[in-house]
Amino acid sequence: MQLVLDWDGTCTEVDALHLVLERFGDRGIYERVERELLAGEISYRELMETEFSTVRVPLDEVNAFLALEVRLRSGFRALAERYRPLILSGGFHELIEPVLAREGVALEVRANRLDVRPGGWRIRWRDDATCPECGDYCKRRGVPGGDDVVFVGDGYSDRCAALAADRVFARDGLATYMAERGAVYEMFDSLDDVVHALS
Repeated sequence: MQLVLDWDGTCTEVDALHLVLERFGDRGIYERVERELLAGEISYRELMETEFSTVRVPLDEVNAFLALEVRLRSGFRALAERYRPLILSGGFHELIEPVLAREGVALEVRANRLDVRPGGWRIRWRDDATCPECGDYCKRRGVPGGDDVVFVGDGYSDRCAALAADRVFARDGLATYMAERGAVYEMFDSLDDVVHALS
């Protein structure tokens, strides 16, 4: 079995990207582009690039804030120890790896990178090509090949990746999406639910 975990809102109790945007970005732009994404008016890439261009503070200031605010979802450590999951995120190495280091957990992370500039953060995309399945800059190509891939996620950026997995655990927006498509998934609240289901 290959276990793949989304990071924000899945491994973490609260989406750290949203915390960053609410604290350091332009809240009006953040709220507007989130609505535009869900209405199909912009792509996920346009959403992310627009939102993070409004963040203009040093990375260490953001990570100091996240060190105090980000809590991992119950069950994360058990999953990490038993299954050595891949973290597949639409977020950023620079924001994920300090939290993993704080927790003393070393896992493979596939995520985007940041080019932190005083005039606004820029994104260096891990996969800079559109997905042939969804037509956007999604995480699907980060899903490992092979059989028995288990994906755990919660949000918009997880949709296409989840459809490439053999088994899906979903909550929040991803659960709604899977249900609307008639796709098979299992609900989870804490990651303890996933631990028990995989056991």
